[in-house]
Amino acid sequence: MKNPHIKTALPGPKAQEMLARDKAVISPSYPRDYPFVMSHGKGAEVWDVDGNRFLDFMSGIAVCSTGHAHPKVIGAIREASEKFLHISSDYWHDYQVRLGETMNRLAPMGEPVLSFMCQSGTEAVEGALKLARYVTGRPRVLAFLGAFHGRTMGSLSCTASKYTQQKGFFPTMPGVTHVPYPNPYRPLFAGDDQGQAVLNYIENILFASNVPANEVAAILIEPVQGEGGYITPPKGFLEGLRALCDKHGIFLIFDEVQSGVGRTGKMFAAEHTGVKPDIMTLAKGLGSGMPIGMVVAKKPIMEKWARGAHGNTYGGNPVCCAAALATLELVEAEYAANAASVGAYFTERLKDLATRFDVIGDVRGPGLMIGMELVEDKASKKPATKLCDALLTRAFHNGLLLLSCGISTVRFIPPLMISKADVDEAMTIIEASLEEVLAERN
Repeated sequence: MKNPHIKTALPGPKAQEMLARDKAVISPSYPRDYPFVMSHGKGAEVWDVDGNRFLDFMSGIAVCSTGHAHPKVIGAIREASEKFLHISSDYWHDYQVRLGETMNRLAPMGEPVLSFMCQSGTEAVEGALKLARYVTGRPRVLAFLGAFHGRTMGSLSCTASKYTQQKGFFPTMPGVTHVPYPNPYRPLFAGDDQGQAVLNYIENILFASNVPANEVAAILIEPVQGEGGYITPPKGFLEGLRALCDKHGIFLIFDEVQSGVGRTGKMFAAEHTGVKPDIMTLAKGLGSGMPIGMVVAKKPIMEKWARGAHGNTYGGNPVCCAAALATLELVEAEYAANAASVGAYFTERLKDLATRFDVIGDVRGPGLMIGMELVEDKASKKPATKLCDALLTRAFHNGLLLLSCGISTVRFIPPLMISKADVDEAMTIIEASLEEVLAERN
């Protein structure tokens, strides 16, 4: 397709120059998909250094929740930065306390919570794992195949979405056992209820033969699995997991780093089922782009952390806390609801597209956390990995920024403030890009 917003061949000359400079000085470990070199952004629009305009439907991996450069967030950052940039977490300030108070009001636990502030999702997961082991005195953790919890050593031990993430780093933190995440589209067990099958596997096979339940500190799970393919577990599974944890005195940790802060159409994905975690991790969309994460736990759990048991230098940074406060206010007031309504519209348009393309096997996900799984054909469900990669690249050349997840799933994670008109523009590009890559393949 010819997009009037794309003015140069991609990458353009200025972008090519930047790529060459980057190669000389930046680690090659970053998993970059296509050569987008950003200049600036506004809302759901971004421009590269050559003046090409793109629609952003990946929002910095679900980070820019309120869109690029939201005036309220920018204003909060400016106001805080003019006062002081840092004081360290050894002291007190209003922004940190206010953020803790806000989270105490919003958290899905249904009871008072305490919060620990950090800088990223992986650090939040590290803190949650340390907290669970410290309070329970137990050494083991259960995590799920397909999970992504971060790349530092504790969180990496629980990550299992791609083997490349662990390759070369063994041994990681000991004591982690992975179990299948129930996937309604790709069932691993016989029977219709994949959720109950996984629960039976944990209780009647794993706990009976390999992992003593009374040694398990926590079960760590994404209530909607992100990197593993944007998978929503079947109805009743999270409730059953809660009951299993209660039976054995195990903490239930919800990793809401990607699914939290309005992404699924509610403030937290936990609210779709009413299941109350003991501990929750947050980051990504929490600060609209500022580096901030949180460990949120029921008060009787976190108050057991003794002085000095855990800490950091930058946690509760005033500028980041100010950005988070502004973000949460916007999400609570309008953007979670917008994610629900526009997400439903987007999902229906994608499902309509799926009726016309045999390579779209499944469309799933709540709110604006939507996955479109590509397959060789609907009958075989064979993952179409090369097609997925080709579609991302072609969409970029046509003016739309996307990311993938799982084996062959395109994920749609635009800013929560997008409009139906933005969705319509994106759908035009998606359909045209899909037609083009299929024509080339045939």
